[in-house]
Amino acid sequence: MSWRTSKGGQSTALWPTRLVIALLIASLPSGGHAADQPVPSPDQGQAPVDPITDYFLHWYDRVDAAYASQPHWMTPITTVTPRLEQEYRYDQQQQFLQNGAEINNYFAGKGLELIPTETNEVLINVPGFQQRLPEGSKVKPATGFADGNFVTVKQRLLSANEENGNYILSAFMGFQAPTGITAFTNRPAWIVTPTLAGGIGWGDFDVQGTIGYTLPTDYRNHPGNTLLTSVTFQYHLFDVFWPEFALNNTQWTSGPRAGRNQLLIGPGIMFGRFKIYDHIKLNFGIAYQVAVVPDHHITSPLTPLFNHGWVLSARMTF
Repeated sequence: MSWRTSKGGQSTALWPTRLVIALLIASLPSGGHAADQPVPSPDQGQAPVDPITDYFLHWYDRVDAAYASQPHWMTPITTVTPRLEQEYRYDQQQQFLQNGAEINNYFAGKGLELIPTETNEVLINVPGFQQRLPEGSKVKPATGFADGNFVTVKQRLLSANEENGNYILSAFMGFQAPTGITAFTNRPAWIVTPTLAGGIGWGDFDVQGTIGYTLPTDYRNHPGNTLLTSVTFQYHLFDVFWPEFALNNTQWTSGPRAGRNQLLIGPGIMFGRFKIYDHIKLNFGIAYQVAVVPDHHITSPLTPLFNHGWVLSARMTF
């Protein structure tokens, strides 16, 4: 048997081997450069999470970060706290007026409080539902909703937890809508209330306070401007007890009560935080208020707005 060679002297019998090698090379990705191809990541096939879904998925990360970077005091009963708090709050008030009448206020302008960012809080409040009872006085009875403090936006400016200074400073803006019935409204005036709030603590003792000024958008119903100041002294005792003493002053700078002021003082106590599940905790308390300024009864218009009263407060933080 003879071997035939090609013109160049190479054996033609090698062509099957060359064909097999060529087919193998052709079957490799990109002509045999598989090592140069990127290795797909394990998550390459998963759809990306849209920004809105991602925002709500990390809601509690922001809430926890907000709590960790501020003092852990209890929210007082009659002073708006400078702290950020996420909760649903229900208050109920019973007020006894100098003229003998009585007012019961359900909801008392409290409601849902949310922490959308690490330094912001939004309060969406329920208008107070009020019941005015003559109780032997000449005041006409009335029942219905008062004007609604429907939204307040709070911005935390400075804060440090107990390990880093134990203080806080915040600013907020409240908006009251003239939605109440005739007996309990400042219609047609909306009222905007800018407020500065702060607090400082030493161990188990803290002081929280606010100062704000009401700005009516209309003066036809004589709502007047008021300077509002509030201070609460609070102590933390035996883990779940938060006794407090509060002072709340209203100074009228215009309107029918211009030049007058009323000062309410009184004790209170909060109980909490009782854990129910995960972030959900229960707090509740009671406070008493009595007017000490003015020291006499002024009837026209009625000053102080009430002589003494009780406040019940319940909150579900989450």
